[in-house]
Amino acid sequence: VLMNLIYSGLWFYGYNELATMTIKKTNAVTQSVANTAKRVIVIVGVAIVMGESLDPLKLIGCGVGIGGVFLYSVIDDLVKKAKK
Repeated sequence: VLMNLIYSGLWFYGYNELATMTIKKTNAVTQSVANTAKRVIVIVGVAIVMGESLDPLKLIGCGVGIGGVFLYSVIDDLVKKAKK
């Protein structure tokens, strides 16, 4: 139990360090969008690994998350091109 606690703490520390470095190199919105994409990937991945069915409501939620990430990246590219 103690080793699991230590490993979990180190993993979470590394995750927070990576998140901080990401925000410094990009911005908070980009990190938030990446976090949303990560959640969708984790939900789908766990459902596949565990053999759990993806109900239509879950699929709609994942679709909204993926669609939002895609729209953000397209709009972000358009804004960057417009500034140049």
